[in-house]
Amino acid sequence: MTAAPTPAGPALPGRRQATLVVLCFVQFMLVLDDTVVNVALSSIRSDLGFSTTDLTWVANAYFLAFGGLLLLFGRLGDLIGRRRVFLWGVSLFGAASLLCGLAQEPWQLVAGRFAQGAGAAMASPAALALITLIFPGRAERAKALGIWGAIAGLGGTTGVVISGALTGLASWRWIFLINLPVAVLALVLLPRLVGESRTDRPARPDVPGALLGTGAVVSLVYALLRTEKADWGEVSVLAPLLLGVALGALFLLVEARTADPLIPPAFLSVRIRLVSNAAGLIFAAVFFALSFLLMLHLQAVLGYGPLKAGLAFLPYGAGILTGVWCSSRLAVGLGLRWALVLAFLISAVGLLLLSGVSPSDGYATGVLPGMLVVGFGSGLGFPALAMAGVSGTDEENAGLGSAILNSVQQIGGAVGLAVLVSVATRRTEELTGSVGPSRAATQGFSLTLTVAAGLLVLGAALIAVLLARDSAARPEPTAREPAPKPVRR
Repeated sequence: MTAAPTPAGPALPGRRQATLVVLCFVQFMLVLDDTVVNVALSSIRSDLGFSTTDLTWVANAYFLAFGGLLLLFGRLGDLIGRRRVFLWGVSLFGAASLLCGLAQEPWQLVAGRFAQGAGAAMASPAALALITLIFPGRAERAKALGIWGAIAGLGGTTGVVISGALTGLASWRWIFLINLPVAVLALVLLPRLVGESRTDRPARPDVPGALLGTGAVVSLVYALLRTEKADWGEVSVLAPLLLGVALGALFLLVEARTADPLIPPAFLSVRIRLVSNAAGLIFAAVFFALSFLLMLHLQAVLGYGPLKAGLAFLPYGAGILTGVWCSSRLAVGLGLRWALVLAFLISAVGLLLLSGVSPSDGYATGVLPGMLVVGFGSGLGFPALAMAGVSGTDEENAGLGSAILNSVQQIGGAVGLAVLVSVATRRTEELTGSVGPSRAATQGFSLTLTVAAGLLVLGAALIAVLLARDSAARPEPTAREPAPKPVRR
């Protein structure tokens, strides 16, 4: 990379911190829109005349576009410029948010949500790639990714609170319109804070790989989303699932014969990235499912309204913040291997605490203790997984590493909602006739969290074994942090 003598050079510490703040606020906005519609769905259905079946696409259109297009746009940022793709993504996201807020017909809102997801798929990996390059040393990168992880975690947990407040006090339209000031500020400030960065190695875009890889991910995510309304054996689930598998196999075949593949084999040969992304799939599956099931328990068993249930999630956010504060210190002091093992095991303990809840337990005695422990484990885990997932990336492949990390989390979330939530649902349905709806729902909740805890323990064991000899996962010797690499304007 070559440096350009511009006043916006990211090597300046003051501007690096300001850049981090802008990127984190955009990430907060993108993650927030994963969950912000959930509480408002009833009001949206009444105002726009959605059918019950079509209403699910208000959430699913965003999830499908976001998860399916990450890989394509992450690599595109490496090739044509990460700042450029980030700004394109924020522009599209802002325009789509305006369309959603002004929608008068169901199709307009669904189209806007899909466009929001596409914008998020552009902006999110580019933002993480820029953070990775601006903060190259392990200690400073750990701190930066810790902040990034905290903001993202808060976006996921506060979506229901913000949605409940805006829907109850104003209108559901404001859950989309509040994105506009953040988008405008990012578009104004970021070009003044950070220069452009992209690979200098001549590379031809891998169009067949991009189409096949995107098609495979979109088909897989679509199939998983369909399991909310259909059984695994139905054609509406099996057809896209088999199509995704076929496209994935064809993708691997094409990539093996392409001079400039979308995912170079050397990228996946780095053990810490491979292991952390596999572990991240488990971690994301567990925590997406947990958020859904915990909200369901608060409303169906404890009888909380949407806003009160959202407020009950705030201690979870506090636990995440505490975990994030410790995460960077543990990653530097213990190494990523033991930081991840600790995060997985602490989270498993929290899940087991929650699994012991009974229908007669109140919030303070039954839910809160386990929620705090799980939140702390989550806060420890996600930043450490991000550090491991982008470990060793540089100007050549930072966008790709960030895109794979985000894709794994999105797919993991879809898997968690499809598989773990179905375990809870089936158990609840089996017991409802014999023990009553409240106890049946609690039993389904408990069984699923016990299974999830077992998955996290398995993940911790795999991390401990597979990263035992990986030098990138060990504590870093005390040394001067390398200077930030200059980027081209």
